[in-house]
Amino acid sequence: MVQTDNSGGPDKPHFPTTHTFSLSFKLLIFTILFVMFAEVLLFVPSIANFQRNYIESKIRTAGIVAHTLTTYPETALPRTIQADLLNRLDAYAVAVRSAGMKQLVAMADAPPTVTRSIDFDNQMTHGIVMEAIDTMLFGGDRTIRVTGTYDDEGEIEVVFSETHLRDELLHFAGRLLLVSFLISAFVGVLVFFSIQYLMVIPMRRLGRSIYKWSQEPESDAYLVRYGGRTDEIGRAEFAAATMQQRIQELFKQQKRLVELGLAVSKINHDLRNLLASAQLISDRLTAIPDPSVQRFAPKLVSAIDRAINYCQSVLAYGKAQEAPPARRLLSLSRLCTDVAEMTGLVHHASIEWVNAVPENLEVDADSEQLFRVLLNLVRNAAQALEQCKDEALVRRLTVSAERDGTKVSIRVADTGPGLSEKARESLFKPFSGSVRTGGTGLGLAIVAELVKAHGGTISCLDGGPGATFVIEIPDRPALAA
Repeated sequence: MVQTDNSGGPDKPHFPTTHTFSLSFKLLIFTILFVMFAEVLLFVPSIANFQRNYIESKIRTAGIVAHTLTTYPETALPRTIQADLLNRLDAYAVAVRSAGMKQLVAMADAPPTVTRSIDFDNQMTHGIVMEAIDTMLFGGDRTIRVTGTYDDEGEIEVVFSETHLRDELLHFAGRLLLVSFLISAFVGVLVFFSIQYLMVIPMRRLGRSIYKWSQEPESDAYLVRYGGRTDEIGRAEFAAATMQQRIQELFKQQKRLVELGLAVSKINHDLRNLLASAQLISDRLTAIPDPSVQRFAPKLVSAIDRAINYCQSVLAYGKAQEAPPARRLLSLSRLCTDVAEMTGLVHHASIEWVNAVPENLEVDADSEQLFRVLLNLVRNAAQALEQCKDEALVRRLTVSAERDGTKVSIRVADTGPGLSEKARESLFKPFSGSVRTGGTGLGLAIVAELVKAHGGTISCLDGGPGATFVIEIPDRPALAA
């Protein structure tokens, strides 16, 4: 639950600094548990093998006792020696079976009743494990009879108490568990420090840097430094560093946009007043009967009207206030001529203007917006040609177009220096696509937005002299039908 302060708003979240249950601590606990689990898987076979070895040793020793006692006549070996041998064997009785005959070799004075029998040679693997578990959990005062091989062909039976076997088994299990725990702890500590060095410390440093950077995203003091690692941590550092770099670039663009919008808002009022005054004067010029004035006055009025509409284009782009296109059928050739007259290319001293658009070609578009698109492209091309100092350079600007079914393809080509590879990467991005000194980088971004509003596309072709921009504007579905 998010706590709130006295003002009713949520408290600012704090970066966690305690590491009681850190990742490395959890990995230490899990490592110990997993190693202990692996040791438990080895524990059961180990105690089963211990019991089997104990019984095998008991049968081997009983065989030696049987050989010793059967070598001499019963009257020749004192009873005390038999008792001493059974005591050293820790058995109640020893018997052998050979050639179908069973012989009791030695027996205590009052042997207890047998309560458990084990056939040593015919035990299955799971039977050995179950016998060991039974001895450890339920053994103690029971008497065991074990049957094994004697002299390859015969059998030997040994009857002994389970008490010593269980004690030895429990001691072995305890030592095994202790060793398993020590191994688990040692491995866990090694894993702890390895994970601490390889993962936890770098991730902790990465998280702290990102958190502090989030408080001051414009500062370079808390930027993530990529250390050159090629593993997952290195990729995370590289991704974080790349993200911070891109976000800082966005901050700079936004800051520039805000500053530009503020500057435009300051000059917008005065600029519109000046243009309004010029508009009033130009309206009076239309009343002068001079033929030259009558010829150029409408164009001057049109230019001033467009200037009034364009004075807010940068701010309108930043606020995404472009109006949807009011599409009509336009004479594209006539529109290109207006653009050339507006930019002064018709009678330019050094640039050859070529309007290669067919006179009868019509385009379904918004007149003002398409005019702005062509004006930006033509002006950029003209400025690129004007900046070239080579006197022998051919300076030609050509606008051509053709209809392909329900779409019109427009080409604006120049013979200038062209565009660099770096400029092409961010050609239509705001504040990034300027290809001339002093440009704001908004012209092509506005062009791309206006073309997109018509459902069209704009691209810059590779190769060839100069730069060639291709605009494709489809007809409206109703007109196409």
